[in-house]
Formats: sequence, structure tokens, C-alpha cells
Amino acid sequence: MSDRSVDKGGSATGRLSVFKTYKLYVGGKFPRSESGRVYEVSDSKGNWLANAPLSSRKDARDAVVAARKAFGGWAGATAYNRGQILYRVAEMLEGRRDQFVREVADAEGLSKSKAAAVVDAAIDRWVWYAGWTDKIAQVVGGANPVAGPYFNLSTPEPTGVVTVVAPQDSSFLGLVSVIAPVIATGNTAVVIASEKSPLPALSLGEVLATSDLPGGVVNILSGKAAEMGPHLAAHQDVNAIDLTGATEGDLARELEIAAADNLKRVLRPRTEDFTESPGTDRMTAFLETKTVWHPTGSLGASGSSY
Repeated sequence: MSDRSVDKGGSATGRLSVFKTYKLYVGGKFPRSESGRVYEVSDSKGNWLANAPLSSRKDARDAVVAARKAFGGWAGATAYNRGQILYRVAEMLEGRRDQFVREVADAEGLSKSKAAAVVDAAIDRWVWYAGWTDKIAQVVGGANPVAGPYFNLSTPEPTGVVTVVAPQDSSFLGLVSVIAPVIATGNTAVVIASEKSPLPALSLGEVLATSDLPGGVVNILSGKAAEMGPHLAAHQDVNAIDLTGATEGDLARELEIAAADNLKRVLRPRTEDFTESPGTDRMTAFLETKTVWHPTGSLGASGSSY
């Protein structure tokens, strides 16, 4: 006979809690840190919440490999398809809303009602960016007036693999606000989650894995930005870096210097209120403009383009 008693309602009493094991999200899978290290994550009052993986440089390299492998397919997908997938992410977040409300409340010391407002804003932010995937090209691209018998067309293209240092104090709304615009425009991302509040980010990986997003498009690491950041900033296969969360000491300056070695595009830290309308700045920050010349009239008979 079981040593656990069962009350008249049929529920077991005195059972042990099943603690959640948080893992990294790399290449669509959930590895533990290659180093085997973990660190304690506490709530706003200092109470233990969980052990999070302490990512190593090897984990960061694996994430870059996964992001590069996924880039071609994701950048080549239609903007409409990317929008559908981002909307699906919002759907999945809505279904797990209560979990994220608890995690955000613990991480940021918010009441349940305030945490719910933050989670709702984050879900709405996903929907907002989903709607922009097939519109941003019309806003920042188009036909250019030129003298001569030519069409001159400018179109935006994704930069490539983007390292994102997530905000430290906005564990979920800020996180969504820096990830969604990167992937909405066809880039892939290696994300360093908030060191002190990584749990919402690691749970987001579980949502992304079940929302039709191809593996490797977003890769989420937890641990120390000061340890992984310099390696990622100098990595020859990383094309851009968002330094939003690099606010500790001279970390932003150190990463920007490391990124200069291979001419990365850098988005510098700035004071932001993530509750405000985000605008298009974060989408255009990691887009490159390609201009095509095409002859018209009799010159266009051959169908040549330049």
C-alpha cells in the first residue's frame, strides 16, 4: 500500500513537489550546459527558485553553429510565413500565460496583477511584430528615381546571426522586445538571458520549440554575459550584436571593441521603457539594404540585372 494518504476528494497529500529542471535551448533541443555547471536563481526576496545552467564558451559556440545552420531557411522563408509562425508563438504563450505570470512575479518582485499585465504586454508584442513581417520591406525599401533607362530597386535583407544580450531587469517583456524584431526580419539569434532572472527566458524556449519555429532560429543561453559575451562578440560567424543588457561595468564597451575585429553591426545600450510602442527601430537595426539595377525599354530585352 502506498505511503501517501489520499483524501476523500481523491487527491494525494504529503507528496513531494516535482521541481522543474531548466535547460538551455540550442538548435531546437534542450541540452544541459556542456560544462555541467549550474547556478542558483533566487526571487526578489532572495528565496531559492531553481538551478539554472551556467553556459560555457562551448555552449555559445554550439549556439552560433545552430543559428548559422538555420539562417538560410529562415531568411529564405516568405515574410508571410514568418508572420504566421510569430503569431503561433503568441498563441502558445497565451496558453501558458499562468506559468509566465508566476515566473515574472517571482523574477521581478511584482504582484500577480502587475505580472499579468507584463505577460499580456509581451504576448501583444509578439502579435505586433508578427504583423510587421510582411510590411517592413515596403516601409524601408522601394523603387528609387534615377536618370536613365533603368529600374533601381532597394530591398532589405537580414544581416545574419545576431547575438542578443537580453535586458537584466525586464525578464520577459524586455526579452520579447529584443528577440521578436530580430527574427521577424529573417535573422537568427543567440540570446544571453538575464543572469539574475533567466527562468522566463528558459521557459520561452519550451514555447518556441512547440510553435513551428525551426530549430536554431532562436537559441537561449543562461549564465554570465561577461563570460560568454566577449567570445560571441569576437566570433567570426556572428554578424551583429545587441548590447541592450550589457549594463554591468564596462561590459558594453568591451563587447563593442571585440565586435570591431570583424566589423559587426552593433546596437548600443540605451535607456528604454519597454511598455511603450517599440516602433521599427529594432527591426531596421539588423537589416541590410540591397540595391538592384535593371535596364528598361530596349536595353531590358536581355533581362540583365546588376
